[in-house]
Amino acid sequence: MFTFCPLQGALSGSAASQSLLELDGGVKVLVDVGWDESFDTDKLKELEKQIPTLSLILLTHAKASHLAAYAHCCKNFPLFTRIPVYATRPIIDLGRTLIQDLYASSPAAATVIPQTSLSESAYSFSQTATQAQNLLLQSPTPEEIARYFSLVQPLKYSQPHQPLPSPFSPPLNGLTITAYNSGHTLGGTIWHLQHGLESIVYAVDWNQARENVFAGAAWLGGAGGGGAEVIEALKKPTALICSSRGADKTAQSGGRVKRDEHLIDMIKSCVSRGGTVLIPVDSSARVLEMSYLLEHAWRADAVAEDGGSLKSAKLYLAGRNMSSTMRYARSMLEWMDDGIVQEFEAFAEGQKRVNGTGERKEAGPFDFKYLRLVERKAQVAKLLNRDAGNVETEGRVILASDTTMEWGFSRDLLKGLAKDSRNLVILTDKPGTMKDETPTVALTLWEWWKERKEGVAVETTASGDSLELVYAGGRGLDLKEGYRQALEGEELVLYQQWLATQRQLQATQQAGGVGALEASGDIVDDASSESSSDSEDEDGEQQGKALNVSATIGQAGRKNVVLKDEDLGINVLIKKKGVYDFNTRGKKGRERTFPITIRRKRTDDYGELIRPEDFLRAEEKEDDTADGGAVTAEDEKVGKKRKWEEVAKNGGLNKRPQPNRTISADDTNDAIGADGFPLDDLDEAQDLEPEEPAGPSKLVYNTENIVVNLRLAFVDFSGLHDKRSLNMLIPLIQPRKLILVGGNKEETMALAEDCRAALSSEGGDRTADVFTPQIGDSVDASVDTNAWVVKLADPLVKKLKWQNVRGLSVVTISGQLLAAALSSANAQPEEDETSNKRQKVEAASNAVVLANPSIPASLPILDVLPANMVSAARTTAQPLHVGDLRLADLRRAMLGNGHSAEFRGEGMLVIDGSVAVRKTAEGRIEVESVGLPVPGRRSALYEVKKVIYDSLAVVAGA
Repeated sequence: MFTFCPLQGALSGSAASQSLLELDGGVKVLVDVGWDESFDTDKLKELEKQIPTLSLILLTHAKASHLAAYAHCCKNFPLFTRIPVYATRPIIDLGRTLIQDLYASSPAAATVIPQTSLSESAYSFSQTATQAQNLLLQSPTPEEIARYFSLVQPLKYSQPHQPLPSPFSPPLNGLTITAYNSGHTLGGTIWHLQHGLESIVYAVDWNQARENVFAGAAWLGGAGGGGAEVIEALKKPTALICSSRGADKTAQSGGRVKRDEHLIDMIKSCVSRGGTVLIPVDSSARVLEMSYLLEHAWRADAVAEDGGSLKSAKLYLAGRNMSSTMRYARSMLEWMDDGIVQEFEAFAEGQKRVNGTGERKEAGPFDFKYLRLVERKAQVAKLLNRDAGNVETEGRVILASDTTMEWGFSRDLLKGLAKDSRNLVILTDKPGTMKDETPTVALTLWEWWKERKEGVAVETTASGDSLELVYAGGRGLDLKEGYRQALEGEELVLYQQWLATQRQLQATQQAGGVGALEASGDIVDDASSESSSDSEDEDGEQQGKALNVSATIGQAGRKNVVLKDEDLGINVLIKKKGVYDFNTRGKKGRERTFPITIRRKRTDDYGELIRPEDFLRAEEKEDDTADGGAVTAEDEKVGKKRKWEEVAKNGGLNKRPQPNRTISADDTNDAIGADGFPLDDLDEAQDLEPEEPAGPSKLVYNTENIVVNLRLAFVDFSGLHDKRSLNMLIPLIQPRKLILVGGNKEETMALAEDCRAALSSEGGDRTADVFTPQIGDSVDASVDTNAWVVKLADPLVKKLKWQNVRGLSVVTISGQLLAAALSSANAQPEEDETSNKRQKVEAASNAVVLANPSIPASLPILDVLPANMVSAARTTAQPLHVGDLRLADLRRAMLGNGHSAEFRGEGMLVIDGSVAVRKTAEGRIEVESVGLPVPGRRSALYEVKKVIYDSLAVVAGA
């Protein structure tokens, strides 16, 4: 059984993606926790209902549309952090920087408390509850976000993995998940799920074309595969979930090279007039492609013989966490295209040759020489104010997050650049909509570009191509800016009352779990990784009290929650500051033992995870702060421990210079900044942002209308499949069921019609099942097989000889079906140990029966045949050959046996020039021999047949 339900991102203009997959036995898999820029909690209500039944979570891309709600769910839904989450390493690291950038840039990401929830809690302030608007939840801190992403378990491409279920999930019954490259983002994933007879491929947002940084999707073998057929693991799935976004666009002529040239020509045209180019990008995934392209364009222009036009222009990358993103990118080159790996290897080899010779070293793929990072709002303001009144100012190109322009520095830059007609905004993707199909700022600009109402400027490039730049024409654009405002008076009391009510509900419904609600001033509490044990000699009263205290601390054990010392008991030593003594006289059980928090150590396939910074030599460590060596009087109080390194903290250790640093951080001239660029007024810019309130706050909006005089352009850098790739690959994949999600209604319906026609023609008279579900609708996409559940009699079980094929046990059975009631296990008395063992064996052999509650209490029994029917049935039970033979494996085996084997034509393997082996579309193996056998030598035909039979499992009749 397999049912699919899209929670977000189906027949909608929103790019957010959430999907629920339910497998046989009640196993539920959530794929992606995306969100749009409205941050509307109503869109997460259905997800919140499903959390107690989820078995595991899979993440596909490090984009806001695929994981923006992850930190919110971890913080506000108590059971969410107990569900295993799986993703590739780039998604984990880049997703962490994305979410940290999101919460640092947008106050609305903290989400507004629903008005209905306030009204239910405010029984003493009914009038205030109706007037209070936009009260914010406490947003997760960067430390909390890092901890949430540390819970995600990393996987590698093509690595089959049997995941562990959540504590409240039914058994997974051999579920296997495998990640494959999607080609859209770094670490982006096409998921393959194998569960019994169900083979499910989840492919949302993929790209078959090869780009500068990202290799193509793994359908045909990935980068360098060049195959004409889909790889075996992804071919002929029982269900394919595919995105329909981009199904109405055609591929650009000339491919990636022409696309890159088109972008560079637009930039040259703008900067030659002293204008500024603003390119909205995301802050984690697709920004790597754009930054690599522009950095290498500046490098090529710098060494051009004719003196390129980009040499005088400045290149910037604006985002609050861009340095972390690029640092992670430099450590993930193996996840990128082979060209990036070769470039890095050439750079490393060049470093070895010029080491010590004084020659200038070239930079690596992501060691920027021209692209400068801008990570503070004061630096962005300095960029906008620099040479504001000079008409001969130098050209600039600024990449800024985010693509929607609803948050991030791209919004601030748009306000500062909108008035100048020399400036240019280049959109790189068709933006989505928000709540109630409300257009984002980027979508409004994209619609202006599409309408071309105010005229178009057409320029011709050196290669003869035309550049179309659309005038905005002085239109007005409303920008809605949100900021935090501290709560006061009755609103503050209302918030505190709501918080107390939520804690009480949480403690009642999830007793013993880890609370996630935090009031102002709360700090990160690793309660989820703490465990304690009770003494065995506790009496019932003390044990009950201890469990109640543990539940109370687990739900509301935060610093500002008032708990009495007698309620805390012995835990007062670790839960309360300044307490170092506890009277244990007359106490029992755990009250007599000093409490200790045991933190679980994280491990991977190679053992316990290590921290490289713990193994640095003393001279290699750098102080984080200038006065890091000073020991204050606060640190010398009673109860404080001195660290080992504090003995020689002021000993004046001589630091050894870093081998890969050209200039030390301790140089006195301070000529070079931390990013490797000379210090200028951007580095000296002082942050003028007002400090946001640390306590409870509300969201207040200011609307500003700006006049847009700049020009607009569009270059498709979305990195998504187009109509041609979808129509070509889906028939090659040959899915039995096709489910289309992730696009608007027009795109989805058009692709559905094309796929029905293509799949029907491929399969002859077979009608393809293509589903286009709406949000919240469930689709039954189970495999079309006839299967029944029976109980095997003990005499028949003893005669079975099982064969293992791809992790499955296969056997043929000849038996007699009898109608009988399934006896209850509780009805049989447990007399001795032998009977207990027999019951356990029977329960194990009928695991499928017990796992499915829908199976009736009466099952037919399959027993051995009567003696008078055995001889007749034996003649009809022929042995079966089970398995799937790959011609590449056959070629390898024949070469190992001393034969010559080579591929000729299309899908034909020729052995010794006389035996041809083909594999039909239905999976049949055809062997054809030419010529007579040589006397005294075994025929190659029989050798081939022997290898084929050895590769298959022979299942004999029972």
